[in-house]
Formats: sequence, C-alpha cells, structure tokens
Amino acid sequence: METTAMINPFVIGRYVADRYFCDREEETSFLIKQIRNGRNVALISPRRMGKTGLIRHCYRQEAFDEHYHTFFVDIYATTSLAEFVYLLGKTIYEELKPKKTAWTEQFFKIISSLRIGFKLNAITGEPSFDIGLGDIQAPQTTLDEIFAYLEAADKPCLVAIDEFQQIGTYEEKNVEALLRTKIQQCKNTMFIFAGSKQQMMNNMFNSSSKPFYQSAISMGLEPIPMPIYTAFAVRLFEERDKTVERALVERVYGTFGGCTWFVQMMMNELFALTPLGGNCGMESFETAWKNIIQTQESSYKYLLAQLAPRQKLVLQAIAKEAVAQGITSSAFITKYNLSSASSVQSAIKALLKHDMIAQEEDGYRVYDYFFSDWLAREY
Repeated sequence: METTAMINPFVIGRYVADRYFCDREEETSFLIKQIRNGRNVALISPRRMGKTGLIRHCYRQEAFDEHYHTFFVDIYATTSLAEFVYLLGKTIYEELKPKKTAWTEQFFKIISSLRIGFKLNAITGEPSFDIGLGDIQAPQTTLDEIFAYLEAADKPCLVAIDEFQQIGTYEEKNVEALLRTKIQQCKNTMFIFAGSKQQMMNNMFNSSSKPFYQSAISMGLEPIPMPIYTAFAVRLFEERDKTVERALVERVYGTFGGCTWFVQMMMNELFALTPLGGNCGMESFETAWKNIIQTQESSYKYLLAQLAPRQKLVLQAIAKEAVAQGITSSAFITKYNLSSASSVQSAIKALLKHDMIAQEEDGYRVYDYFFSDWLAREY
C-alpha cells in the first residue's frame, strides 16, 4: 500500500505496489501458470534484473495472495546447511506470526527442534523467534520438521529461494541431493528457485548428472523493452507534476543495457533533481550520475580495501577498459603493469566468485557501472 512517505516513485531494491512495477506481464502470467499447474520454477537471470521484484509482484496477485501461503528467503550470504535451515525457519515464522491461525500456532509443536527458541515477550505476552544460528544442532532434523510443517498447512505453500546456486558452495557436499529428495516428496508445497549465477544454475537444473536435473521449469528474465520502460518513466513523472524527456530515459536505459536496478537508480536520482512543475532534460544526466557515485564512494573504498593487491590491480584495469578483452595477453599485462598471465587468471577467478566483475560475450566488465566509473576516474 502506498503511503505519504512514497515521494519518489522510482523504487529501488524492494516492491511497493503494482503501479510502481513496470511491465513483466508475460513473465508474471508464465510464472503463475507454472505454479498453479504444479511445476516448480528455476528463475535464472543476471543480478539486479528484477527477479526479486517479479516474485514479490506475483505474490501480490490474487492467484497467489488468496490461495497460497507465500515465503521468500534470500540465501546469498549462507555458507552451510545450518545457515540455510536457520534462515528458512526464521522466514517462515516471521511471515506467519501476524496471521495467528490454528496452523501458525502449531509452528513450535511441529518444528520441535526449534522449541528452544520459543519465548514470550514479558510485556506483550507475544511469542517470539529467539534463536541463534548456534542453536541449529541437527540441521537435517530441523529441515525435516520444517518440510513437515509446510506440508501440514491449511492451504498450499509457495517458497521462493533467492540465490539458490549458493547451496552448491556449502561446506557439506550432499546438500543438493538432500534438498532434491525432500522437495520431490512435497505434495502441498511448491518452489521457485531464483539464481543470478547463470552457469551454476543452468548446470544445476539442466545437467543430467545433477540431483535437480529436470526438476523445475527453467525461466529467464530479459530487460524490459525500452519503449515500455520509457512510457512507464514518463507516466511516473507526470503523476507527480513533473516531466522528463523521452530521449533522456532512453539514454539511461541504453547506458545500462536495460538492467532494472541501475536504470531505476538513475531515474530515482533524476526524479529527485527535478522540481515540481519542472522538466528533466539531458543536462541532468551527468549531475545524477555524479551524485550517485558520491553517495557510494565510502562503500567503494571499503570494497577496494577488502581485495588482495593483485585483484585490485586487475579490477582497476578492467574498469579503465570498460569491457576488457585479451586480459591474459602480453599487451594487456604490459599496459596495466600486471605481473603475469597466471596471476591475472587467479585474480579473475576471485573477482568473479565475489561478483565484482561479470563475464560477457565480448569480455569482462566491472559489474557495478557506477563503481566502474569511479575506479576508472580515481585510479
């Protein structure tokens, strides 16, 4: 629901309402159709293309909102099965707690291994989920209980797991097979497996040697078409008594190849720069760009400080190239005073692992466009 605090309609990194969500009509219909027909979905696309927004948008549609219990868990930062189980249990409890149905009150009875976390607030008398990661003593047991709880629900459950490829990096080696077995046994619970590391996700769901092979319908996510996004941006400006030049919106879109998060970030700043009754023209582009970089500068410095010296050198070299080709060639190594081809390869591997760079058909680039520009100008 929109609130009076919703001044800037270009929402970043969250879902507010349908009117601030651009297009994705075909994708929404496709995703809802698959789930309603009993098919799990693997949603695979680059980071910040709008996977989370699409899932949240679908959750708000009547097809899901009225007929399913919906859950969304982001496992990007997890490194083990225990962390996965902890986040899943916590997410389910916090989503259901306000509903206070007969089923929700069964949470700690069915998931008995988490009963240690059942506490009553001394002031309100309300139950709370007061448990730490260290309290997950038997992850597989707790996972069994969580699945049993979902299967016992009063209506079907839909669980979206974001950055699902992380399970392939866990310290335990059997997590994929373990989860596949449990998910296969579900009759009352459907899953959306969202992931941004396309090679890992495609291998996980399309390789015959992997446990999740052919267990879900694969779905990609392309940029929203430029004409549709342009009309969307113009409308949002006009609804707030402002105007924006179509050519400016198209320039923003083209700069980021239509990648949703970056486009929205620029449009958010351009909207903020435009006074009521004013027009946002091409002259505002550079100002908005510089403002965004300035607000992120401390974060950029922190990111650089976390890198090993050789990784930092390679990252800066890629930023200066915009799109770097032939990164192990003698010409590239000499141009940026790098030590050797093997050290460049090692740095590239680490930078890819930490999502600092992206590998595209024509070479490597720093994933964050703003960070890339800052690196190229400052170093």
